[in-house]
Amino acid sequence: MAITIKDIAKRANVSTATVSRVINNKSEGISPQTREYIQSIIKELNYQPNALARGLITRKTSTIGLILPDITNPFFPDLVRGIEDAANKAGYSVFLGNSDDNAKKEKKYVQLMTEKKVDGIIFSSTAKYSKDLYDELIAADIPVVLIDRGESGDAYSGVYMKNEEGAYMATKHLLEQNHTRIGCISGPPSVQNSQDRVEGYKRALAEAGISVQESWIVSGGYRIDGGYEVARKMLADGEVTAIFACNDLMAIGVYEAAQELGKSIPRDVSVVGFDDIRLISTLMPKLTTIRQPAYQMGKEAAKILIQSIKKKGIKQKVVYWEPELMIRQSTTKL
Repeated sequence: MAITIKDIAKRANVSTATVSRVINNKSEGISPQTREYIQSIIKELNYQPNALARGLITRKTSTIGLILPDITNPFFPDLVRGIEDAANKAGYSVFLGNSDDNAKKEKKYVQLMTEKKVDGIIFSSTAKYSKDLYDELIAADIPVVLIDRGESGDAYSGVYMKNEEGAYMATKHLLEQNHTRIGCISGPPSVQNSQDRVEGYKRALAEAGISVQESWIVSGGYRIDGGYEVARKMLADGEVTAIFACNDLMAIGVYEAAQELGKSIPRDVSVVGFDDIRLISTLMPKLTTIRQPAYQMGKEAAKILIQSIKKKGIKQKVVYWEPELMIRQSTTKL
């Protein structure tokens, strides 16, 4: 039979209200000696507080919501693990919602998590146009931290990669290999980090005095099949000698297209990705890519959110992670 507050109160010869105040860290009217005595009985009886009942008292559920666009993208599991590890360490559970890059589903998850009284939400939004959702949550006194995707700037707390800089580094590396016709397979046009990566690509070309050809920039939707379709056309038409794929999944699609067309990487086409997900370790030749520390970003986002939950009204905090170019075997001099 589960131990209850009444059992503890009876053993300690105090009221249930006194036990409740100790459990919920309320010090008024309780001497340090009494508090210590009750805590020893709680430990002795291995009492586990009922999270729902405690939540009704404290108006906290010790849960945080996490909304992601696509959990099948191998970048996100490492992100989730970082969030979960930091949250669990602080005594919080994580409630995950996968929006499937669908704005309506994203909004539905926000509504559901609000109804479930989560203490805060970490949000990797489908599109940059989710500002109204963020504002609704803040108006409802639910702290929000954006991660990877979302509004740029410091209007909301967030954890991001320096996407523009990372894309600039990737493109500059290809330029240093004497490539001047460089294709860019971008993510969804509505996603902020995709826009930033395209801007980094364009900046590198502009610095090298190379005119940007719009036909060289095509969205692959951050998916393998999207990368495959775009790369197949670029390689079949002979438009480019190198491709910067704005995530590693699309780079995998480039490998598939090259193999199907009988093109050799890097002899016929040099390829650079973005993310450095574990899945690319199976690619041959090894993929040159921009490393994004997903696990550490997740931990940082959880820490910021929990700090915000415990100290309502704190100033927004925005963290940008530095990109790292991982040079491997998928690029070579032209």
